[in-house]
Amino acid sequence: MARAVARPQMPGRTRELIPIVLTCQLPKKTFRELIVALTSSTLPPDDVAKNMNLDASAKTTRHILVVDDDQEIVASIATTLEGRGYQISKAYDGNQAIAYAELKKPDVIVLDLMMPRRSGFLVLERLRQNVDTQMPVIMITGNEGERHRKYAQLLGVNDYILKPFTMDRLLQSISKILD
Repeated sequence: MARAVARPQMPGRTRELIPIVLTCQLPKKTFRELIVALTSSTLPPDDVAKNMNLDASAKTTRHILVVDDDQEIVASIATTLEGRGYQISKAYDGNQAIAYAELKKPDVIVLDLMMPRRSGFLVLERLRQNVDTQMPVIMITGNEGERHRKYAQLLGVNDYILKPFTMDRLLQSISKILD
């Protein structure tokens, strides 16, 4: 989220707005301290953040790619995860999933098995071929077959969740992977 913060007026200078883009989660107290420091400092915003040790040490927002051809399932999962502070990307078929995964490098992919254009298995096979796309994958499916579960495990899924599932079950899996 971008915000504009007004610097105090200095002699010989006009009041200016500086854009600030926060790419990390901060406790409210730290956020307030950052705003005060930015509005009272003559240093560039990046230097202020570095002085507060917010550049590399801040906990960045985790990015999750949600992939399912059912838009209601994607919306439900996305709403739940966004409410927990995760950044969400959405894909509705296997080809979009591969494109987003290669471009955005999410921390976790929640991947449906049965989709048009390219199944979850084909997506997973493609992702596992590339060193840059070795991110954790949680496969969600309505298919109860043991053969599918075993193949998913062979391809390296981190979890295999049967639909219907509770959001708590998915959140547990994500937490286990990210912690």
